[in-house]
Amino acid sequence: MLNTIKQLFGLGPKVNYSDLVKQGAIILDVRSKGEYGGGHIKGSINISVDQLSSSLSKLKDKNKAIITCCASGMRSASAKSILKSNGYKHVHNGGAWNSLQNKIK
Repeated sequence: MLNTIKQLFGLGPKVNYSDLVKQGAIILDVRSKGEYGGGHIKGSINISVDQLSSSLSKLKDKNKAIITCCASGMRSASAKSILKSNGYKHVHNGGAWNSLQNKIK
């Protein structure tokens, strides 16, 4: 809903997640292993948000686009902040993984 309100007022750039994926973006699912095992976007990488800071070596290219996702968008927003504060340049919060999956089809 917040994103809808932002879009209504023209706040923030609109992201074409499908294009980002076609251009090689990494989809980073920051839910727990159990949640991820219950369903996820094919080809996504799973690093839980609480392990992200200690697992940054798995995301070597800081210039590559990364789309974070989780169950609702809260943890993926935290993950985006962690990545940005560690020098990753092109990070997008994709929100809920199942919603993101529909946006990249």
